Amino acid sequence: MALPNGPGDGGAWSVGDCHGRETAGIAGCRYAGRVNGEGFDNGAGAWSRCDNTPREVGMFEAIALDADDTLWENETFFRATEADFAALLSEHADPDLVNARLVATEMRNLSRYGFGIKGFMLSMVQTAIELTEGRIDGNSIGRIIEMGQDMLSHPVHLLEGVEQVLATLEGRHLLLITKGDLIDQERKIAASGLAGHFAGVEILADKTPASYASVLARRAIAPERFLMAGNSMKSDVMPVIRIGGTGVFIPHDLTWSLEHAEPQQDESYHELAAIAQLPVLIDELEGRS
Repeated sequence: MALPNGPGDGGAWSVGDCHGRETAGIAGCRYAGRVNGEGFDNGAGAWSRCDNTPREVGMFEAIALDADDTLWENETFFRATEADFAALLSEHADPDLVNARLVATEMRNLSRYGFGIKGFMLSMVQTAIELTEGRIDGNSIGRIIEMGQDMLSHPVHLLEGVEQVLATLEGRHLLLITKGDLIDQERKIAASGLAGHFAGVEILADKTPASYASVLARRAIAPERFLMAGNSMKSDVMPVIRIGGTGVFIPHDLTWSLEHAEPQQDESYHELAAIAQLPVLIDELEGRS
């Protein structure tokens, strides 16, 4: 969700922070462009929903959800592409070695390329060159680029129960907090059809305690009244607990190895088998059931 006036702290892009302000000619919206459909299109394909209703009084002032592998499938497509990549290099190395070298290359490149498909594609190219000692041919490099481009145009498949959960939480101050490539995340958010459920969207370069603290400070949300739910222990749960919020772990069958972390046994940590259980958990934590 690109903003007319640029990113916030820590390289994050933020939209839809509605606190009764009037900017860009639209009452109540901090960041907005021209009206288009359910939200506001800033001219770059980005969407924001402006919600002028008061935030519901309760234990949680804001409830945030991760996107990839929490609302829609993501890792499935990476795994399929990794298998195709290993097959492409089968004459040079066995699949386990190819995958191990690819993961190692991705780790080295995170500080350069960040998270997302484009960095993954560049890491595949680098891994292919290194594994073949420079003997990889142009056609094979072209095939790797095609693999990445296919991922960037793949349809968005919502996970089971997502739409029902968002409908149940209607009226709550919902935020979508994701990380990765800005353009690809914007594309998926728009294609998902879910943007209208969220009062705001944050696309972060990375999810760390500092980046979450920055988001909450900018949106005037107290950490102890903030709940974040997602499939990554490392990115969605532990950083939020460390700043005093509530983290809800909703495992996905497939999770990138770099997103694994040991849970912190804390009263602010909760684990669910499926996102469909989230509204019930929130009611329990707020003493409504």
